[in-house]
Amino acid sequence: MDIEQKQAELIDHFVKKASALKGTILDPVIIEATSHPSLFAFSEILAVPSVVELGGTENSGYLDVLRLFAHGTWTDYKNNAGCLPELIPDQVLKLKQLTVLTLAETNKVLPYDQLMQELDVTNVRELEDFLINECMYAGIVRGKLDQLRRCFEVQFAAGRDLRPGQLGNMLQTLSNWLATSENLLVSIQEKIKWADTMSELDKKHRKDVEDRVEDVKKSLSLKLHTVSRPTLTSEGTRRSTLSLVE
Repeated sequence: MDIEQKQAELIDHFVKKASALKGTILDPVIIEATSHPSLFAFSEILAVPSVVELGGTENSGYLDVLRLFAHGTWTDYKNNAGCLPELIPDQVLKLKQLTVLTLAETNKVLPYDQLMQELDVTNVRELEDFLINECMYAGIVRGKLDQLRRCFEVQFAAGRDLRPGQLGNMLQTLSNWLATSENLLVSIQEKIKWADTMSELDKKHRKDVEDRVEDVKKSLSLKLHTVSRPTLTSEGTRRSTLSLVE
């Protein structure tokens, strides 16, 4: 089963489970979802009405945890740990995995120093073990560990849930890309048309040159033929006349 299909099945499972519950009994479901080793998308669970209703209640902290796992990072948790429920080890692991995905969204070369700071890792060996065992083997990223340059070169990273307002930015980016592509296409078509025109002009010029060369050849041939015909000298003419008289 591929990652996308497994994600879809897990999302459907937790959405149905959360939809059937309300209030405090939703807390264990949120903990289970945010610590599940194969689930990395949470926006559908966030949209469940009973989950939304946690806002403003004594259980709103678990709604905030779910939002954190949808859009936040390990650093975000540390900065707000006093306002959030304490995470269990599996949640900590998951949030660090999600942090790598967030970093990979904007930069395909991740320095080891940055990763160690963001993940609270103290040495390169521990960092590389985490990237290999918890990220690459999990299928959420692919890349190359460059020990010489001390960086992780990202070749693929799974996408996270869209943050509020991010969809509009993405649509604007795609719109700009489309406009640029259309302008580029027009420019390419104009260059092709210009090249075709130049090709036709070149053919016509070549034909004119060839015709002129042929005319020159014919003219030279005619002159050479005229020059090469035998002509009688005056002495020759006189002798011929005497021969006839005799």
